[in-house]
Amino acid sequence: MSNKEQKTGHIFGPVPSRRLGRSLGIDLVPYKTCSYDCLYCQIGHTTEKTAARKNWVDTDEIIAELETKLSSRPDYITLSGSGEPTLFAGCGELLEKIKNITDIPVAVITNGSMLSEKQVRAELLGADLVVPSLDAGDEETFQKINQPCFDITFDRVLAGLIEFRREFKGKYWLEVFFIDGLNDNDEQVGKIASCITAIGPDKVQINTVTRPPADDVRPVSRQRLERIAKKLGPNAKIIADFKSEEPATEFKVKDADIIEMLKRRPCSLEDIAAGLKMPINEVIKHIEVLMKSGRIETVMQNGRIYYIKTKTAGETGG
Repeated sequence: MSNKEQKTGHIFGPVPSRRLGRSLGIDLVPYKTCSYDCLYCQIGHTTEKTAARKNWVDTDEIIAELETKLSSRPDYITLSGSGEPTLFAGCGELLEKIKNITDIPVAVITNGSMLSEKQVRAELLGADLVVPSLDAGDEETFQKINQPCFDITFDRVLAGLIEFRREFKGKYWLEVFFIDGLNDNDEQVGKIASCITAIGPDKVQINTVTRPPADDVRPVSRQRLERIAKKLGPNAKIIADFKSEEPATEFKVKDADIIEMLKRRPCSLEDIAAGLKMPINEVIKHIEVLMKSGRIETVMQNGRIYYIKTKTAGETGG
């Protein structure tokens, strides 16, 4: 593989995002290193559950990779990926360096577990948008759904979410993920609504199982989510699947680009077309090749086909 074709280690995408349009992601932690082990996680079970922050990679190395990707013109640069990004101890330094090279807004997608730490809150003040999660209204349900590190409690997480709202001047959206039979009953919805009032986010984004989850959990119906949205306040909205309206035709895609997307999460044909800005018929051609070679496979979720990278799939191709 030539230097020009060398795969970057920490930058992925742009990928389609229901929140952010085309998102250029930065993966800051080792695969599935997280403070939670959520039942619904689309990446799978956490292999390294921890609340210890580390510098796994030099920020200058990330910036060097990022500079080669800015020509893709994403809507956002996003700290997210295959684990909890705020576990990366260099978040503040990285945000500052990103701002020095581009005016593309920076988002942080976080489970919110580390916002109780003053240092973490201070580091994230440099972001344009922060999207934390809150999936429960009490300790028992929090433990069932999010399965956090032993020292992370519901009260601690909620206090961090409230305090960060007071300090942060950027956009602050809260995602709430509902699972059938676990947190969609009226009692839980009422408790979550009270938490939302205390936090005061700009938006509340309601989500449910749409991609293959880590555990056998079921989605909440659209009708039920609509009723829940009314109880969570005027800023609550159900997140719809991202769909590209006008995919560009000039973007030349390699099989490796698709593999890189599928490493991060399962994607439908529409997801791939949107993220790589290519016509759906071109996506199908690449998918056929990758399926025949055994580098990807399909899974079904809610009657819809998603593609995933096989465990033995290579990282390159063209």
